[in-house]
Amino acid sequence: MQDHQEAGSQAAPHQVDSVSANPESVSRRKAIAGLGFFGAAMAALGGNRAWGHDTVQGSFGNEALALPPGPAHAEMDEEERAIKIARAMQAGPSQITRDATVAEMDMHGNMSRILRQGSNGWVCTPGNENRIGDPPMCVDRVGMQWFKDIHDRKPRPSITTPGLCYMLCGATQHSNSDALDTTSPAIPIGPHWMVLWPFDAAHCGLPTDVRDAGAWIMFAGTPYAYLHVCGSPWVGNSYMPGDRAVWTMRYAKSND
Repeated sequence: MQDHQEAGSQAAPHQVDSVSANPESVSRRKAIAGLGFFGAAMAALGGNRAWGHDTVQGSFGNEALALPPGPAHAEMDEEERAIKIARAMQAGPSQITRDATVAEMDMHGNMSRILRQGSNGWVCTPGNENRIGDPPMCVDRVGMQWFKDIHDRKPRPSITTPGLCYMLCGATQHSNSDALDTTSPAIPIGPHWMVLWPFDAAHCGLPTDVRDAGAWIMFAGTPYAYLHVCGSPWVGNSYMPGDRAVWTMRYAKSND
């Protein structure tokens, strides 16, 4: 989350398009290819489900949105941009992502490249799943400052109100206890959302260990402690007057 450590190889360098005799034809061909690839990326997301909130925990993986490998695709800037936008928008609920700015972040937590301008104060980033701590995410203004403070390795965040962040594609992280750790092995973390405020785990009665369901306090006991909630807040069904309650049987371990 804070250091973007490399965990895989980088993309191949850009190559010059060998068909350059007719710039207008090349430009038109690239535009059409870009639109087609954006449609394919949207299809890979599962149609309308990728833009709504009818998904459930564990269904948010974006492996289908990896950039095409090989030098043959290195010059396809519009296709790469479309994939990055699609991946970033999968990180949060559609109520936020549809009007959010989509941008890439540099190593200091600043927006380095705007992929799509938004209007609601949220920023969604595509991340880089080949790097530890660089997941796709959607974060509000306060949360952006919180992340910037971590990138700048400040001893404590400078925020004065809680921030919000969604990572519905899951994430990797070096440590559950130290926000500034950049060397420990990766911890895989499932889809989740975060309230960025220094909650006290003991006072709240919440766990401090990494879990695959429920909630916990990450970086507990430090200025960067925050509430980590597993899954998506949009799972389940909305209640309507007249609905009946259905109690689902669950198994428990025997006492003997």
